[in-house]
Amino acid sequence: MNADPLDAARRLFAGPIAFERGVASLDDLPADDLPEVALAGRSNVGKSSLLNALAGRRGLARVSDTPGRTQELNLFLVGRPASFRLVDMPGYGFAQAPRELVRRWTRLVRDYLVGRPTLRRVFLLIDARHGLKDLDREVMDRLEQAAVSFQLVLTKADKVARVEPVRQAVAAEARTRTAAHPQVLATSSLKGWGLPELRAAVRSAALGLDFPAPLPHDPDFPPQRS
Repeated sequence: MNADPLDAARRLFAGPIAFERGVASLDDLPADDLPEVALAGRSNVGKSSLLNALAGRRGLARVSDTPGRTQELNLFLVGRPASFRLVDMPGYGFAQAPRELVRRWTRLVRDYLVGRPTLRRVFLLIDARHGLKDLDREVMDRLEQAAVSFQLVLTKADKVARVEPVRQAVAAEARTRTAAHPQVLATSSLKGWGLPELRAAVRSAALGLDFPAPLPHDPDFPPQRS
């Protein structure tokens, strides 16, 4: 397969990526003038670490030992001039915050998913150590009800002895979902596994490119784990 899409994605994410704003209300969203791609997942899935690894920048997203610290929709502009927005969504399932604040985040996420016309795809992060949980399935239900395209991405693949059986099990469930992209990616922020493929998938989704599936495995992905 032509490696150009992987290289184009590498060059895009090596370029300017700037924090635009944090949004606690839909009224604070910028104009829907750019395509958007969102990252979502449980509060302890490693979303901030993956976002930093994806962009090759340690401090782009705040990494905390306390799950649930992302309390807004955090918007980042990718490219100069910006070609799309990357949206870091609040984690679900656990938060060190009052219940009313958690309900407010939940409404914000729900309203954003339903009402944002420029949202191209949600990349739903799944901890490879645990696979799909009921909360993940509830989010997939909401995405399907809102007719929002989503793609499942395994995180922390370096923490399991064999990631391929997990990926296959998650992919089998994804195939039962009409809004799910058929390809499930496996990644490790720590080792860098799967990041070239994820960058290419994000770029493809944001820019509406026809990207064949499946993508090749990252050459740094250990054979015994693939």
